Amino acid sequence: MIYSMTGYGKAVAMFQNRKICAEVRSLNGKAMDLSVRVAPQFREKEMEIRTLLTKRLERGKVDFSLWVEQAENVSVMPSINVAVMQNYIEQMKAASQTTGIPMPENLMEMVVRMPEVISHKEVYEFTEEEWAVAMEAINKALDEMVDFRRQEGEALAMKFRGNIERISQLLASVEPYEKERVEKIRTRIVDALESQLGVEYDNNRLEQELIYYIEKLDVNEEKQRLSNHLDYFISTMEDGQGQGKKLGFIAQEMGREINTLGSKSNHAEMQNIVVRMKDELEQIKEQVLNVM
Repeated sequence: MIYSMTGYGKAVAMFQNRKICAEVRSLNGKAMDLSVRVAPQFREKEMEIRTLLTKRLERGKVDFSLWVEQAENVSVMPSINVAVMQNYIEQMKAASQTTGIPMPENLMEMVVRMPEVISHKEVYEFTEEEWAVAMEAINKALDEMVDFRRQEGEALAMKFRGNIERISQLLASVEPYEKERVEKIRTRIVDALESQLGVEYDNNRLEQELIYYIEKLDVNEEKQRLSNHLDYFISTMEDGQGQGKKLGFIAQEMGREINTLGSKSNHAEMQNIVVRMKDELEQIKEQVLNVM
């Protein structure tokens, strides 16, 4: 069964008083286009995460995020960075002496509002136990993503089967018009010779010329090749994951045969059938871009 490149997955795992959240989403792409955002404490594990994502997801424009939150029932007390605060005070004293401007009365109130004086974030280094929990969250998010892709792939496969079936039915409907087309061509040539040119002609020679002309317009080979491509498309879908590019190539070959069929048709109804085939094929080409 084919898989879609479109997907989404998210998982949350608890470690002590922290939530470790992993989220991954993807869209279609020709190759792996990976964007990774990782919480600072896990930065050294980024390459390991990238390797895992590439191995499991293979293709697509993938966005991955790993972050850490405090649990809802845990309050983080703000902390004052005394060194930063002292540095601000010394700079303000120096500026006061240089400019002659007196120090403000609400000095402490001003200093605590300065950047990086008060921090609400808990700074820590992760342990191997916490990394194991983080990996559990990452793999759960990836499992959810893969399952999402599988479901999307099943929906795509159903659409493709419908498109292929309709093209096959349209192809079968061409046959009655082929015989009618041959007779119309013969009648048109004979009428032209008799009524417009007013010349005598050899029936045997006429039949030979008709055969030569009709052979040029024969579409049996195109019909057979198109039928083979339709069967090949279905069998390739059943081969499993990673068939997106191959299905795209098969769709291109189907297009060539349909175009040739249209250029040789020389019949209004056959050309209408070809237009409807092209419409079904265009739907396939649009959706096959989403296939892994």
